Amino acid sequence: MSHRARPSRIRFREYRARRRTAGSEPVSMAQGGEEPKRKKRSRSAGALLAGFWKMLRGRRALLAFGLTTVTISTLLGLLIPASTKVVIDYVLTDNPGPTGLPDWLPVSDDRPTLLWQVAGAMLALAIVAAAINVTGRWQVTRLARTMVAKLRRLAFEHAVRLPLHKVHAMKSGGVASVLREDAGGAAEMTFSVIYNPWRAIVQLTGTMVVLVIVDWRLVVGALALGPVIWLTHRTWINRIRPVWRDIRRTREGLDASATESFGGMRVVRGFGREHGEASAFVHTNDFMIRQELLAWWRSRGVEVAWQVLIPAASAGVILYGGLQVLNGSLTIGDVMMFSAYLMMLLGPLETLASTATQAQNNLAGFDRLLDLLEEPLEFSGSRKGLALQREAVRGRVTLDGVSFRYPGGSEDVLEDIGLDVSPGEVIALVGLSGAGKTTLCNLIARFYDPTAGAVLLDGVDLRQIDVDSYRRLLGIVEQDVFLFDGSIADNIGYARRGAARADIERAAEIANAAGFIERLEKGYDTLIGERGVRLSGGQKQRIAIARAVLADPRILILDEATSNLDSESEALIQRSLAELMRGRTSFVIAHRLSTIRRADRIVVIEQGRIIEVGSDAELNALGGRYADLLRLQLETNDPDPVVAEAE
Repeated sequence: MSHRARPSRIRFREYRARRRTAGSEPVSMAQGGEEPKRKKRSRSAGALLAGFWKMLRGRRALLAFGLTTVTISTLLGLLIPASTKVVIDYVLTDNPGPTGLPDWLPVSDDRPTLLWQVAGAMLALAIVAAAINVTGRWQVTRLARTMVAKLRRLAFEHAVRLPLHKVHAMKSGGVASVLREDAGGAAEMTFSVIYNPWRAIVQLTGTMVVLVIVDWRLVVGALALGPVIWLTHRTWINRIRPVWRDIRRTREGLDASATESFGGMRVVRGFGREHGEASAFVHTNDFMIRQELLAWWRSRGVEVAWQVLIPAASAGVILYGGLQVLNGSLTIGDVMMFSAYLMMLLGPLETLASTATQAQNNLAGFDRLLDLLEEPLEFSGSRKGLALQREAVRGRVTLDGVSFRYPGGSEDVLEDIGLDVSPGEVIALVGLSGAGKTTLCNLIARFYDPTAGAVLLDGVDLRQIDVDSYRRLLGIVEQDVFLFDGSIADNIGYARRGAARADIERAAEIANAAGFIERLEKGYDTLIGERGVRLSGGQKQRIAIARAVLADPRILILDEATSNLDSESEALIQRSLAELMRGRTSFVIAHRLSTIRRADRIVVIEQGRIIEVGSDAELNALGGRYADLLRLQLETNDPDPVVAEAE
């Protein structure tokens, strides 16, 4: 049974079994229970906090301001419960006082007046504390929002610079999940890990000081809560955070699967698989819900303990305080004030317990974000180099003993490729599917570096050239055209930032796209939908060609660029493509025979090796592999010859 169709109950039972033996390591069962392809890093809470503190560089002053204001507002709030003792002991009962106050403090001996003074003081303190707290919290909220933007930017910029094989391995929906959920949740650590715990600690410390002043013996009982705090802390770290990380990984797979299903909706409907895709989504979603419920139960166990502990502590205070009142050691006001402060003591502890789950969730998200940011970048350490000036580049491309094996592969895809291409020469690459044609073009574009040998531009190894400046010299049109969700003008203009409308229209004319564009309701401003879904295959291909025309490249790569064009459209743009290739070093993976015959040289590749090189006439006269494939095409009268199959 496919893992996408496995019942969530079975998957969750297997997950629980692995979760019990995994300790603090993450466990992913989103793909049906198989082992993860790569063991994820496991970081301690301290390492995660240190990493987040590093991310706060440049914004720490704003955080310090927020912590200062919450400290002041919390300490002011600690003065309010003291009014309980004053009201009970000196207003509601006939006792003289209060005594021991500074002379400058205007305290009335008249009990009604004193009651008004106490009420006014409480209200004033509450207003001042609230104003200070809101001011600081606003600044910390701004900080958290800017951190969301920063972390998402860092994650996106890093992801787009990963090696190409890593990018291909990442599912688009999964990447979106990391950017949205993990980066956004990690930024909330400003509150869940720093701001809220700091406020609780200030209130906890201040309350302990007050309680020591009232009766140190009562504080001894409060200190007995320390072991409980330590045990719950161990529970959060060792049991809750790994589950939240697993949940995030499951959500990533769920998002990726949904994105994939909708992206391939024509295939889904063509095979009548709507119900199957919906069922797979439901199974995975149910599995994630079971994981969330597991995290909920582990978190609620801590909260239930506190819900019992606080009433028990209150009962203990009432019992002990009542006996002390009966013995004359404490006043009723002392007991009531102590009860109020006890609530203020236990309140922060309960807050720490209840917010710890969210903190572990955020830490799990930050952990996954660091996984992404620690992935090695494309050509790490060798990306920079000689910056190229377009005018100085001649366009001579040399492949010197090039061999290549994909990362993680066991066999070479290309082996000992030697080819010297003169500036402006058009090279056609011919071979069966999987021969290595597209891989060779990927090396020329420096999407990969060769395993052995070197690719040179004007005699300089590409590894010594700045990657960005080199790729600005390239123009690439592939069979599988990718267009962005925007206007036609935006997609053509993508090749050159700030391109004028006249240049965009000229590029469309060369690509034979101007005719159909102008017939559209909004012309070049027509929105084409995601991946150009509102256009035909041939229309998308011509827009891609126009985009390459606008780039004005020195090196042109056409990977079956006319594969989606009908014969009439292809005939119309052949002259334009010939004009585009003139003076540019061009590599063409041929789709039709006409494109092959216009090439200066045809390179026949078989099983990763060059077996024939020459013009169309020379290779036909040779009677080798090219001649055989050409004869097979003519005999079958196949408009899409075997020699030009896409890789």
